[in-house]
Amino acid sequence: MIGIVREEIDVAAVLEAAKRPEIGALVTFLGTVRDDGIERMDLEAYEEVAVQEFAAIREEAIEKWPITSVDILHRVGSLAVGENILLIVVGAGHRKEAFDACEYVLERIKESVPIWKKEVREDGETWVPGEYPEGPA
Repeated sequence: MIGIVREEIDVAAVLEAAKRPEIGALVTFLGTVRDDGIERMDLEAYEEVAVQEFAAIREEAIEKWPITSVDILHRVGSLAVGENILLIVVGAGHRKEAFDACEYVLERIKESVPIWKKEVREDGETWVPGEYPEGPA
């Protein structure tokens, strides 16, 4: 399962769907909006390209490690502190490969997927540099 979503990510449902008899490890990364003085975070994406990039990153990870599955869901919209932004679930026979692949997927998403974060504070708004490619023009 890969995609850009607007609704809350149902982590339990994604984990349940990822279970298979041959999988001995499900490693997850769940990114959330942290409270560092912001009121909210607005996320935008070039959705068609983002989903294509997710699929390419999933294939890269499957080629590099003996893993069974990679699920990637990323939210867009206006999110409050504590809400989930990104869920990555990697399934493998063993934990080491799943951990390594999950970290790889996260770093590749940050490098190449056209998703942008804007922090909204009482005193203004700022695109988050360095997290993803430059904010929208």
